[in-house]
Amino acid sequence: MPVAPLRFLTLVLGALVVAIQYPLWFGKGGWLRVAELEREFAAAQERNAQLGARNAALDAEVRDLKQGFGAVEERARFELGMVRQDEVFFQVVEPPAGAQR
Repeated sequence: MPVAPLRFLTLVLGALVVAIQYPLWFGKGGWLRVAELEREFAAAQERNAQLGARNAALDAEVRDLKQGFGAVEERARFELGMVRQDEVFFQVVEPPAGAQR
């Protein structure tokens, strides 16, 4: 067999192999896209774990507010500055740092 047709056949087969491999690497469902989707999936799982922890904390707070008045009282005291009827409230005001005594 002459060398020229053999070389041509080798080039054609090489081009076919490259043409077959292209979709595998760069196509819609190729390896690069799969790796990108795996990174996105890991980030989404991490965000879901953070949100799940936040939801659990909020759920615990809601249960605490529904079950007892201790949490409601604590929240009213610290957030709204409320006091009971039989309590005396003293407010201590510190002078500014540069003021003389």
